Amino acid sequence: MMTDYTSAEMMTVTAARALENGMTCFVGIGLPSEAANLARLTHAPDVVLIYESGTLQTKPEVLPLSIGDGELCESALTTVAVPEMFRYWLQGGKVNVGFLGTAQIDRFANLNTTLIGDYQSPKVRLPGGGGAPEIATNAGEVFITLKHSKRAFVKDVDFVTTLGFGRDGKGRDGVPNIGKGPTRVITDLCVMKPDPATKELTVVSLHPGVTRDDVIQATGWEIRFAETLESTPVPEANELEILRELKARTDRKHAGA
Repeated sequence: MMTDYTSAEMMTVTAARALENGMTCFVGIGLPSEAANLARLTHAPDVVLIYESGTLQTKPEVLPLSIGDGELCESALTTVAVPEMFRYWLQGGKVNVGFLGTAQIDRFANLNTTLIGDYQSPKVRLPGGGGAPEIATNAGEVFITLKHSKRAFVKDVDFVTTLGFGRDGKGRDGVPNIGKGPTRVITDLCVMKPDPATKELTVVSLHPGVTRDDVIQATGWEIRFAETLESTPVPEANELEILRELKARTDRKHAGA
């Protein structure tokens, strides 16, 4: 029996469990892709994975390096043009969940993948939004996964690349034909959900061995905790075994083995 696991594995397994069988999921590259494919290989074999490059119901044997990785197209049920992907599938309301990562996130779940620092003279330029702004706007709901640190969890993002709930938590109020927005944020320390009234992210579950102080020290604002704080279930042996084999296959493939 596998009982030892890393904080990264805890995060991935927890994120994977958020997906239900039969959902249609628009998947981002990186941690979201890892979690979505773990879900497909375990409890959700009929989850429909869609990537921005137009691949529908793709079932990759290894994790893709990018949305342009041939593995996605080769293992997909079909591949459509990117305009069709966004106009018909995403804007047409056919995507249940958008699964995204980010460089920065703030207390209202706005995401920044554009730059760090001042817009006119940034310290770091990031890859940009890609399809994330459209995914966050049009998917039924959004799951976000990233490692927890003060560098990533900031009170106010330097640039709003992808809308969560706006600078004041009211960015989605009164806007027609828009999804629920972020409904959960999964990190290597905890699970957060937006407060129903204020939309500010609130810790609802701590991972085993993680304390409130651990989360406080890793968050760039005065983080709030739910009145009833749950403990995240630990990964099961089969989940860890499948995840590790998936990552090992990926490493071998990308190394040319």
